[in-house]
Amino acid sequence: MQIEHESFANCGVIRPVGRLDGLSATAAESELNNFFNDGGKNLILDLSKLVYISSAGLRIVLIAGKAARKAQGALVLAALTPNVKEVFEMGGFLGLFRCTDDLPSALEAVAA
Repeated sequence: MQIEHESFANCGVIRPVGRLDGLSATAAESELNNFFNDGGKNLILDLSKLVYISSAGLRIVLIAGKAARKAQGALVLAALTPNVKEVFEMGGFLGLFRCTDDLPSALEAVAA
């Protein structure tokens, strides 16, 4: 898995590419921790390039949500691919996070 980054005035964007599973979860968790430890508050997880997520990946998303709340910020999930969205639905995770269809909508949601 690769991780792409973008920064905007009011938030950061982390875009995992490939698979977020037990093998890549540690690296993803480290990226998220770095974001919040460096003072980040609002985070968008752009999932447009994620082809697979396991329970270990879902755990990372939960950790990010907790960190955002602790920082008094927000976590928004953007552009879930059909396979990834299905896993979130089956796990009951869609109700826990604000989800948008694309990155521009996520940027608007964070600004609101």
